[in-house]
Amino acid sequence: MRFKRSVNLTADCFSSVFKLLLYRIVTGVIFFSLTYVILHLGLSEITGSAQFHALTSLVGEFFRALTTGDVDVLSAFQETAHAALLDMGELLGEHIASIAWSIVGVCAMYLLSRFFNGVAQFAVLDTMNDRLGSYARTRFSSAFFRNVGKGALYQVVYVPLAFVYDVLSLSACWFFFFFIPSLLPSWGALTVVFSLSLTLTALVCFQALKLTFISAWMPAMIVAGKSMAAGLKETAHCGRSFGRRFAGYLVAAYCIVVVNVCFGLFTVGSGLLITVPLSFVFLLAMQLINYYETTGRKYFVGYNRIAGEKEEPDSLE
Repeated sequence: MRFKRSVNLTADCFSSVFKLLLYRIVTGVIFFSLTYVILHLGLSEITGSAQFHALTSLVGEFFRALTTGDVDVLSAFQETAHAALLDMGELLGEHIASIAWSIVGVCAMYLLSRFFNGVAQFAVLDTMNDRLGSYARTRFSSAFFRNVGKGALYQVVYVPLAFVYDVLSLSACWFFFFFIPSLLPSWGALTVVFSLSLTLTALVCFQALKLTFISAWMPAMIVAGKSMAAGLKETAHCGRSFGRRFAGYLVAAYCIVVVNVCFGLFTVGSGLLITVPLSFVFLLAMQLINYYETTGRKYFVGYNRIAGEKEEPDSLE
């Protein structure tokens, strides 16, 4: 029932998908431009060097010789590439500080982009809460500016925690993909398929576990008006509904993977413009529905229809 009502709430607030998409496009362009400036300033001496151009031209010559069958170039490629890589390695060693600062800048831009996108999700969740609590439609801009302070405080804590958790999850997935298959007999392609399946399963389970633990954090701040610390304390106590919520997020994660992959393949990537923000809106709806159900709050599921109350048959008049 919770999964079904989350789908219904997502459909009822479908306009939030386009608002979130527009917001992500604008912020994405801004942060992409800033990232480009950081990389250009930090790596311009490397990308403009003779060693870099020699290495890139060598790659082009290799593919040209491969397609034309130029045996002379192919036979001498290994020695030439080795010399070019040594020269490139010396150049990178001379500019290690610039490379390090560029990496720091890119990571900072990534965290900032997640921060601003999270503030927008906070606003979307607030509009959904108004829909459930009073069956009202709140403008995205009004919800955004009304919750920008609280949403920013939430993101300051959540983004670093989520970043560390994602890094650990990807490290565990790397372990599943590269180390576990080495313990099994060599079955050729079947071993690769098994490792891919195991890695995807681990990734989905890790994301479902994260969503389960944080599912009450934002709703507690918006619905109950709790502080960031109180909301974090409440979400730390998963209670008896942990298994039910985890199962719901596990199914949701698999559905999101299937929908995004299918739309991405059959629409040559254009469908992702809709399915990606739709996935975020659906997960927000699940958080809100789970919080209302767990705390025993009543909420609108339709016009003059409230969850938890006995529904009267529709009048014929």
